[in-house]
Amino acid sequence: MRHLNKLASVICFAALGLWSMTSCEGGDLYKLDAPDWISEKVDSIKNSKSSDEEVLEGMMEDVYTIGATDFSTGWWAAFTKYYVIPADTKWNAQFNLNINPNASNTYKNFAMIISNDVDRGGDGYKEYGAIRYDHQPSGNSEWGDYIDRSLVESTLTFSTDTDAGVEKLAGKVTLTVDRTAGGLIVKITNGTVIKTYTQKTELVNLNADAANTNIRVFLVPEGSYINWLSTNIEPIGGCTSAEDKQPLSMELSGVPSEVLLGTTLEEAMANVTAVVTFEQGVTKNVTAEDLQFEAIPDYDELGQKTLVVLYNKTFKGVNADKPIIATKTFSLVKELSAFTQTVVVPTPLILGAEDNSTGFWGAHTENIKIEPKETKVATFTNYSSGIANWNNFCVVLCKDNNAEYAVLRADNFGWGDNYASCTPVMGDVRDWDAWRAAMNGAKVTAYVTNNGDGSADIKFVMVGNNGVTYTQEYQGMKNINPDNFYFRFTVDGCHLVFDQTVGAIDNSTGFWGAHSPNIRVVSHQVSTVNFTNYSSCGANWNNFVIVLCKADNTEYAVVRADNFGWGNGYAACTPVMEDGRNWDTWRPAMNGAKVTAQIVNKGDGTADIKCVMVGNDGKTYTQDYIGINTIDPDDFYFRFTVDGSHLVFE
Repeated sequence: MRHLNKLASVICFAALGLWSMTSCEGGDLYKLDAPDWISEKVDSIKNSKSSDEEVLEGMMEDVYTIGATDFSTGWWAAFTKYYVIPADTKWNAQFNLNINPNASNTYKNFAMIISNDVDRGGDGYKEYGAIRYDHQPSGNSEWGDYIDRSLVESTLTFSTDTDAGVEKLAGKVTLTVDRTAGGLIVKITNGTVIKTYTQKTELVNLNADAANTNIRVFLVPEGSYINWLSTNIEPIGGCTSAEDKQPLSMELSGVPSEVLLGTTLEEAMANVTAVVTFEQGVTKNVTAEDLQFEAIPDYDELGQKTLVVLYNKTFKGVNADKPIIATKTFSLVKELSAFTQTVVVPTPLILGAEDNSTGFWGAHTENIKIEPKETKVATFTNYSSGIANWNNFCVVLCKDNNAEYAVLRADNFGWGDNYASCTPVMGDVRDWDAWRAAMNGAKVTAYVTNNGDGSADIKFVMVGNNGVTYTQEYQGMKNINPDNFYFRFTVDGCHLVFDQTVGAIDNSTGFWGAHSPNIRVVSHQVSTVNFTNYSSCGANWNNFVIVLCKADNTEYAVVRADNFGWGNGYAACTPVMEDGRNWDTWRPAMNGAKVTAQIVNKGDGTADIKCVMVGNDGKTYTQDYIGINTIDPDDFYFRFTVDGSHLVFE
C-alpha cells in the first residue's frame, strides 16, 4: 500500500535486435545438387507435417489473461469473454494454457461452457453443458443435459482424477467449435493431446426467441490460467490488442463502513481491493498494496469521511498517462456498532427436485442482502442422494449483479477469488462415510456474517439424522464489499426444505410439541425474527413461546407472549407490556398477528427480549422481558415453541 506522498516513477524500456542468417559460402545444403541423403532429410521433414492440418484464417488478435498466474483460481471464479457462435458457423480460437507444475488433479485445466445467448446468471440463462480438456470416462470431465458423453474421444484418457499426466495438456491450444453441419463438433488440441466431441444431431434451441439460434461459449479455468491469443469471431466487448492500455475507472471493494479512532489508514484499508477497467474493456483485480489512499476531512477527528483512492498504472504496470480516482465513504467512530442478527426464510421453500435429481447449479434461492455488521441466519432440512460429499447444500456469496465472491460447500471445500483468503475450519473429527449418510435429513443452521470491514465469516451447524452435530466454518474471507454483499443457496444432487412453520396449521399442537432449531446469539448481538402468530384463541398462552438456553438445551428462561414466564434467569427480569391490555380482545387479535421479536445478548450475563405484535385488529401490542440473568454470553441460544398455536416465519 502506498500513500499520495510516496509516488514513484518507474520507466522501463527494451531493445530488440533482429538477426539475419544466410548460407555459408561453398555450402551444399541449399544447392540443387545437394547430396541425396540431405534432400531426403528435407523431404522427410516436410512430409512429417500433417497433410490435413487446417490453416486458420481470419484470426484476430485477442490478448488477455484469465485466471490467477499463481494458479490459485478456483472453479467458477474466472471467465473468458463470451464468444457468440451462430448456426452454420465455425469458431476457431487459440490460447496458451498454463498448468500448475505441482497440480495433482486431472481437472486442474479448463472447461468450455456452452450456453444459450444470455449473459451468465441472467434471466433465462440456460446451459447445454460443459466439456473439459482432460478426459475421464468415469469422472465428470463432461456434463450437462445436452451433452452426450459417449460422443467424446481423446488421445489421453485418465482413470481417476488423481492420475499423473495433467501437465501434458499445457501449451498452445487450438479450440474449434463447428456448427456448419447442423450439429456440434468440438476439437481441442495442443498438438499432442486431441479431444473431440462429435454430435451430428441438431442442437435444441434454448433461446426464448425461436428465431435466435445462436449459442455462446466461454472458458472457465481451475487451478490454471489462460493467455488468450486469437479468435476468428469477435467476442462480446470486442477484441483486446497486445498494446498497453490506460486505466479508465475502478470499482472499490472491502472499504469498511466503520473505522475505530486510532486505527491507521493503512491498517483500516488493508483489505481494500479494486477492479480496474482499462482501455478496450480489459479489467484487472488490484490489491491495497498498489493503491494510494487519502481520507478527507481530517482523519484524526470523529465523523463521516470520504476515502479517496488513486491508481496510477497501465495494464502492463508502468506509470499511466493520467491516474484514476474512486471514492467511498466511511465513519470514524469511538466505538464500533453492535452486530445485528436477522433470521430469514429463503424462497422457494423447497429447493431442488425432491428425488435429489437436480444437478449442480440446477436450482437457486433468491439473493438475500447482508448489511454491514449483520448476520443472516437460515434454517433448513438438507436431503441428500448420499453419493458424494458434495451432494449437499452450497452457499453462493455474491454482489447484487451475481458477480461471485465465493461458493462454499458443506464438506470443507469451496472456490472463487475470495475463497483463497478464508480459513476453512471443520469443527469435528469427521468420518466421511457416516457424515454422508447422516446428511440425508440433517437439520442445518447457516450463519452468514458481513463484518463491515471488508471481511465475512460463514458457519454451518448440521445436526445429522444420527443425532451428531457437525460444524463447518469459513473464517475471515477478505475483499468483500460490505455495501454490496448477498448470499443464496444452490444444490447438487440434493434438495433443501426451509423451515418456515412451527406447529400444525390447525393449531392442534400442544405445549412443547414442536420447536424451531436453536439459534445462537453471540455477545453484544441483537437477533431479530419476523413471523406470523396463529392461535386457537382458547387461552392467553395459546401463542408463541421463546426458550433461552445453552447449546446443550439447558434453559435460562422460557417466556410467553402474555406477560408470563419461568426459569432461573426469568426470576430477575422485569416483564413489561403496553398499558391497558384487554385480554378478551387481545386473544382473538393474536390469530394472524405480525410479530417482530428481538433477542439481545448484552454481553454482561443478562439478556433482553422485546416483542412487537401487530394484531389482526390493527393495534400494536408490546411485550418485553428486561434483564434476564444467569446468562453465559458465550453460550446463548434461543428457539421458538408453541402451545395450541403455530408460527409462520418470514
